[in-house]
Amino acid sequence: MTAILTADIINSRTQQNWLPVLKAVLNRLGDEPKDWEIYRGDSFQLEVKPTEALYSALLIKSAVKSLDGVDVRIAIGLGEKTHDAAKITEANGSAFVNSGTCFDRLKKQTLALQSEHTDLDTQFNLILELACLTMDNWTPVSAQVFHQKLLHPQLNQTELSEMLGKSQSTISATLHRAGYDELTKMLQYYSQTLNNH
Repeated sequence: MTAILTADIINSRTQQNWLPVLKAVLNRLGDEPKDWEIYRGDSFQLEVKPTEALYSALLIKSAVKSLDGVDVRIAIGLGEKTHDAAKITEANGSAFVNSGTCFDRLKKQTLALQSEHTDLDTQFNLILELACLTMDNWTPVSAQVFHQKLLHPQLNQTELSEMLGKSQSTISATLHRAGYDELTKMLQYYSQTLNNH
């Protein structure tokens, strides 16, 4: 089992600085071009472990949304990888097919999932739709603070406030607005569900 994220940047032309930000977060998650590749200008694919797929999606979304005016559409495909290649865009298998099919269905929703299990998909896509009500409305500041907290979960709010040069009360209010606690619970639930499947 593997997870393939197929994604593209929304409003990529209005904002030029998204590329280095995207590359920095993708480099944290894998190696280019084996694990990730950017193609057609503003589209990209990434391969991660199935249990890390949703975490990776949130890390990417919060990194991109920390810039003004841009967002990202992400389809998570879970399944097999039957053909390996030096470049991820040349590999294939059911995970790639599920990711591509799921991506083609993304219209208004910016994050969805498709696997071999319809019951799992139905359940998680409802959860993701609700999560997007919060995430799609992140301000650049909310996205930035959420992103750093996701990268450094061991830091408390005071340590995070020192790192970001903001007051502790600002960090607390921003994480609350960004839905950090609820989205973290969703990540834990996703990992547990996948481990049991």
